[in-house]
Amino acid sequence: MIAERTPKVFDPERVDHDSPELDAAFFARARPGAEVDPELAAASRRRRGPQKRPTKTLVSLRLDREVVEAFRAGGPGWQVRMNAALRAAAGLPRD
Repeated sequence: MIAERTPKVFDPERVDHDSPELDAAFFARARPGAEVDPELAAASRRRRGPQKRPTKTLVSLRLDREVVEAFRAGGPGWQVRMNAALRAAAGLPRD
């Protein structure tokens, strides 16, 4: 059963008096996160590492616009579908 959502209404009884209002002076003192904690900022920028066993090859390929548009029109997964079509055209078994 999905619970019904109640509209958010300002309730003065639930105001957090320990947290001050953020004003222009607060934002004037603000510093970029990378300046405050460079290690944390660097960790948040990390990307996925290299594949342990690469299965794909990155290529640059020029295709007719209509071909790309036709695959993209199918929605997400268009690159996977294009790969499958190329495998079929090359006479290779399905993945």
